[in-house]
Amino acid sequence: MAAKMAAATKFIITILILLSLLFLEIYADQTQNLPSVSSLPLTATARRLQNELAPPKIKINNNQVARLEAQLAKARDEIHKAIVQKCFESCEKNGSFAFEGSIYRNPFAFFQSHIEMKKTFKVWTYKEGDIPLMHDGPMKSIYSSEGQFIEEMEQEGNPIAANHPDDAHVFFIPISVANIVHYLFNISDQPYNFLDKMQHILEDYIGLIAEKYPYWNRSDGADHFYVSCHDWGPFASKGNPKLFKNLIRVLCNANSSEGFVPMRDVSMTEVNGPYNNIPSVSSGQSPYNRSILAFFAGGNHGYVRNKLFESWGNQEDSDIQVHTYLQKDQNYTELLSQSKYCLCPSGYEVASARATEAIYVGCIPVIIKDHYVLPYSDVLDWSQFSVQVPIDKIPDLKRILHNISFTKYLEMQKRVMEVQRHFMVNLPAKETDVFHMILHSVWLRRLNVRFPSS
Repeated sequence: MAAKMAAATKFIITILILLSLLFLEIYADQTQNLPSVSSLPLTATARRLQNELAPPKIKINNNQVARLEAQLAKARDEIHKAIVQKCFESCEKNGSFAFEGSIYRNPFAFFQSHIEMKKTFKVWTYKEGDIPLMHDGPMKSIYSSEGQFIEEMEQEGNPIAANHPDDAHVFFIPISVANIVHYLFNISDQPYNFLDKMQHILEDYIGLIAEKYPYWNRSDGADHFYVSCHDWGPFASKGNPKLFKNLIRVLCNANSSEGFVPMRDVSMTEVNGPYNNIPSVSSGQSPYNRSILAFFAGGNHGYVRNKLFESWGNQEDSDIQVHTYLQKDQNYTELLSQSKYCLCPSGYEVASARATEAIYVGCIPVIIKDHYVLPYSDVLDWSQFSVQVPIDKIPDLKRILHNISFTKYLEMQKRVMEVQRHFMVNLPAKETDVFHMILHSVWLRRLNVRFPSS
C-alpha cells in the first residue's frame, strides 16, 4: 500500500502558468517528492475515526481529472482573451467602463474570471468530522467570517458545491480553528502546548481523508484549503511544514513575516458580525459633511497601537481623534461615519475588522501595519480607496492626510462606496460579495496549478 501511495504522489503539480502580468503571477512551485499522507503513521484519534467510518477506498479517476483540467484551461483562455481585448463577456451589450483609476487592478480580467468561476468552479466539502469542531463556526463577533463561510459552503443548494468529489476542482477542509480554541483551549494551558494539540487535529483529519480518498495525495494538498479568522489560524498548519507545504490557507491573519505566502495563501477580510443581524452597510455622512479628519477607538495593545497612542492618544486634537474607550453618549459607528479617514492599526496581530468597518460607512481606511497582505489584493487596487502609512510615519499622520487634496479625497471616497459590495455579508451569498471574493481568491490559486493530463 505504501509503495502504491508513494507512486501516486508523483501525480502532482508539474506546470505553473503565467496568465497575465496584471492578474495572475507564477506560483513558484518547489514541490518535492514527499511521502504520501497514507504512508504516514496515524495518531490514535485518526485511527479510531478511520475504524469507525470503515470507508471504502476511492480510486483516482484519470478521465475525470482530464475533464477538470480541460475546463480550467478553457477558463484561462477566456480570461486571457478578456485581458487582451479589454472587454469581458457581454460588455459590448452592457457597456464597458474606463479602468483608469479603477478599484480593480484589471477590471476585464476580474469580471471575466468571476463569470468563469460561476460557470465552472466546483468545491467538495469533506463530510468527515463532527460539530462543533468541524462543519460549524462562529457567526457573530470578530471571527464571524470563518463561521459564515463554513455555513455558506454547507448550505443545501449551494451552486458551487460539487455533487461528487470527482467533479471538484478544490476540496474544502471544514475545520473551525475558532471553535477548536473555544471548546478545547483551557486558560491554564500554555498556548504553545495547545497549538501543538490543534496542529494534531488538522494532521489527523488530513490522515483520515487521505486514507479514504485519492485527492490529497495526487496534488500534495495543492487543491485543498481551509478558512480561519482566528489569530491562531495560521498555526494550525505549522506543525508539519512538509505535509502542508502546498495547502491553501484562507486567513484573516495574513502576515507575510509569519509564513503567509501570497501566491499560495488567501487573505480574507475580518468582519465584526453583530449579535442580532448581519453587518449593515451605509453611505455614512456626506463626504462634504464629515467633521473629523481621522478617527480611531480601541484597545492600546501591540507595538503599532502603542506608537499611535504615544503620538496622538494624549493630545486633544479635534483632527486626529484616538481613543481607548468612548464615553457612554458616544456612538462608535456614528463617529466612523463622521470621519474622512478611519485609522486601522495592527493590534496583537495584523488582522482586525477596522478596515471593513470603515468601508461599511464610506470612510477611507488608513492602513498602519507591517507585513500585512491586504484582502483580495490580487484583484483589488487598495491604493485607489485607502491610504497606507508606514509605522515610522505615525507622528506625521496629520501632515500626510492634510496633504491629500480634497479633490483626491472625494475620488477615493467614491471608490470606497464602489468597493463596499465586495465586503458585504449576505446570507445567502450574493454575486461578488465577500463570500464570492474569498472563493474567487481560491479559484485564482487553483487556476495557477495544472495536473498532467495522463
